[in-house]
Amino acid sequence: MLYNLILGSQSPRRRELMAGLDIPFRVVDIESSESFPSDLTCGDIPLYISREKAQAYLPQLEPEELLITADTIVWINGRMLGKPKDLNDARRMLHMLSGRTHQVYTGVTFTYLNNRKPMMESILDCTDVTFRGLSDQEIDYYIEKYKPLDKAGAYGVQEYIGYIGVSRMTGSYFNVMGFPVSAVYEVLKQFGF
Repeated sequence: MLYNLILGSQSPRRRELMAGLDIPFRVVDIESSESFPSDLTCGDIPLYISREKAQAYLPQLEPEELLITADTIVWINGRMLGKPKDLNDARRMLHMLSGRTHQVYTGVTFTYLNNRKPMMESILDCTDVTFRGLSDQEIDYYIEKYKPLDKAGAYGVQEYIGYIGVSRMTGSYFNVMGFPVSAVYEVLKQFGF
């Protein structure tokens, strides 16, 4: 069966990366909570949230549709960094990342119906990212110019701070942008794309 592909995301970066696969898809905005059980850590958090996003859309899912939902977090020193609540929180996060290595985890869930029964398959991608030491001036410039309030860990690797700050990366660059395109493509091939 050839599915109609749906990307359930409000992220312009995920939309752009998905478009790079040259596979037709449509986008839906899914409103769901990004809260999670307090006992979850590391990659379990974005996996859980990506599944919750899929659950929120399930009542609208049609038999010929394949829904992709995703969530990304930054993990450093046993703590999760999600989206900053304000510019001061963004500043705090970037100071925390400065001069250290952190992990970026993205959970992606593929949801479809099999005889009207919901089926979910999920993948997890992790990238190690090392920042050189960032000055207060560099952090302030980035925050004031780019206002990274919609980004996990308060940074976009494809923006100024990624250009000047990232000294080493192990894993998928696109995962750090919020969508591990190569891993997603491998799953889509299994669905006949």
